[in-house]
Amino acid sequence: MPDMIARYPKALVVLHWATAAAVLGAWATAEGGREVVQHPPLLHFTLGLAVLALVLPRLVLRLMGGTQPDHGSRPLAVAVGAGHALLYALLIALPLTGWHAASQMGVGVQFLGIHLPALTAPVQGRPGIVAEFHESAGSLILLLAGLHAMMALWHQFVLRDGTLRRMSLR
Repeated sequence: MPDMIARYPKALVVLHWATAAAVLGAWATAEGGREVVQHPPLLHFTLGLAVLALVLPRLVLRLMGGTQPDHGSRPLAVAVGAGHALLYALLIALPLTGWHAASQMGVGVQFLGIHLPALTAPVQGRPGIVAEFHESAGSLILLLAGLHAMMALWHQFVLRDGTLRRMSLR
């Protein structure tokens, strides 16, 4: 019997799971405060910038026509679209605000051995609202990712529409 489930392209699936792993890793290795100046969390920086590096081709693939399920109703489709848009916005904003906050603290940022330019001049005192946004958004993205996962499970086990299989590599 042929597979009747419309799958996401393999490249999109790989980017999805790699992004999820990088987000979780960045969150797990996060450090805050001025101690970052003395002990920069290089793994956190690398994972955060990996999120940015992964999300850009992911967006291109999605815009080129990654398969989308039929959500049945217009309000539900709008809610799903808004949720995905917010996740993508955070996947871009978090690495950029982290890089900005590090620059404000005078901490050099590198990605895979490449030294990146500072996004702003160092400041004395607290790094400011961008750093505060970065910290809060780090928690928000985990909440949204958790809701995203719960909805995938609801689709798979309540609606029985094969959602998890669509996102598998098999």
